[in-house]
Amino acid sequence: MKLTKACNKTTQILMIVASVAALVLFFLTFATVTSSDGQSTLNLAGSQLAWNGDVEVNGQTVELARSTDIWFCFILTLIGILCAGLTFKFKGMRYAAPAVTLGAGIYMLVIACSKPAEFVDIRPIDTVYSWASIEYGFAVLCVAIALLLAAAFGVAHLLLDDYISVTSSKSAKYTIPKRLVRFVKDYKSEVKKIV
Repeated sequence: MKLTKACNKTTQILMIVASVAALVLFFLTFATVTSSDGQSTLNLAGSQLAWNGDVEVNGQTVELARSTDIWFCFILTLIGILCAGLTFKFKGMRYAAPAVTLGAGIYMLVIACSKPAEFVDIRPIDTVYSWASIEYGFAVLCVAIALLLAAAFGVAHLLLDDYISVTSSKSAKYTIPKRLVRFVKDYKSEVKKIV
């Protein structure tokens, strides 16, 4: 039982660490924009794309257009960190933390698998200098992986915590997986009764 409790705390801490790692990765290069003549490149961080950051182009300061999708993932990551931190104090947050981080991870995975032009708006930069191509940096995929890992650790924490509460309590009889199996069996038997 001590090993199970230690694993439970470890998964809880790893969920927070993976979520914070995802947040830190937002400050690395998300997109690299190359000029049409191939002479200059511009590295854009995820935080710049999410929060209308400024960038220096040919001696002029240009305000980037906000990517609402990257901004939304940034906010979901912050909420996921908050929920993961609150799992130490409130038991109900053990459901919310993996759900939020899973949503953010799937959204970031969609962004990482899509064309960069769909999520990175370079029109404000194009007014100053002609840019030809946009490519994602490694950080976009790393953020998605970190968020999905945080969600996996959150689910592991949820299942271990549930197992600990069921084995230590006399009133609770079934863990979450057993309750799901029981629900499916009951549902199946009720469907068979329908004429």
